[in-house]
Amino acid sequence: MNKLNIYLKNLDYNLKVIRNQLRSNTLIFAVVKAWAYGSDMIRIAKHLEKLDVDYLAVAYAEEGRILRQEGINLPILVFYPQLDGLETIIDSNLEPSLYSASLLKKFHQLLKQKNKKSYPVHIKYNTGLNRVGFNPNEVSWILEQFKNKQFELKSVYSHLANSESIVKDVNNKKQIESFLKLKKKHEDNPHSNPKFHVLNSSGIFKNNEYQFDAVRCGIALHGFTNHPDLDQKLKPLVSLNSSISQIHKVKKGEYVGYDLGWKAPKDSIIATLPIGHADGIGRHFGNGIAKVLVNGIKAFIVGNVCMDMIMIDVTDIPCKEEDTVIIFGPRHSASEFAESGGTISYEILSGLGPRVKRVFHS
Repeated sequence: MNKLNIYLKNLDYNLKVIRNQLRSNTLIFAVVKAWAYGSDMIRIAKHLEKLDVDYLAVAYAEEGRILRQEGINLPILVFYPQLDGLETIIDSNLEPSLYSASLLKKFHQLLKQKNKKSYPVHIKYNTGLNRVGFNPNEVSWILEQFKNKQFELKSVYSHLANSESIVKDVNNKKQIESFLKLKKKHEDNPHSNPKFHVLNSSGIFKNNEYQFDAVRCGIALHGFTNHPDLDQKLKPLVSLNSSISQIHKVKKGEYVGYDLGWKAPKDSIIATLPIGHADGIGRHFGNGIAKVLVNGIKAFIVGNVCMDMIMIDVTDIPCKEEDTVIIFGPRHSASEFAESGGTISYEILSGLGPRVKRVFHS
């Protein structure tokens, strides 16, 4: 019915392209959060482990616990640990990003209770994204904490708010300058010897002079950089396919879908596909906004997207029931599809529902 084809050879290719942007000694944190951007976190993580990435990274402790349960041995950074997930982090041998005083103090307390020493942690600074992270003004207090034998500081990092732009962008320049000052203070501290990183997928291609000791790549592994020209260097990891359930004729002036969403401007032929907003295709893609590919020809989604179905206009397209329809793929990318609905590839990929069958190809 609906299939997300996942091409592991494209993952190999994209990682090679990323490595070609970097120095040979730059570490790679491969990000597999959000079920590896909607694909399959376990299979992708196992494949990345074979490809010798240095770290995996997830958003929350439960994602890391699942990977450990599945036999993943790579170091795993947890970007956004919550207070109620700190014990899971220790029990699963995960490495937390500590981004607030309350989090650091609570984690220290747990390490003492469990008699853990030299536990690997990472420090996240907020240099301008204003999401999570220590204020740079807290650096002296943070450095004091690493006199403590419970901690081993593995890395210090931040996140550019406008990573799609070059460092000369005013905001990026300000953040980099702030991070360089933090980096100097950490390097001057005798109690730790961390790695440093600020670049995500977009930054690897736009600002690789600031790769420091490591980079974090997630969406680039899936074939996207948030820049159409740079996307051409990569290969989409996935293709989302559906099929035609029914074809019927609609007369001029008749309506298609809930709330009379689309009025036929002429006698039309409509095909129905068994995929809808429960599968990750939001209502904002309906009513002539987004297109899909039917036998290589683009067809508009018409009417409001339903929970389980969408309708497409195939009036001028030779097709029949059970024909394959490409929602997005190599010739009609997830980025292109997402942009038509006013969103980004991250959202459409990570939002794919569990009813979509994941099919792997070597």
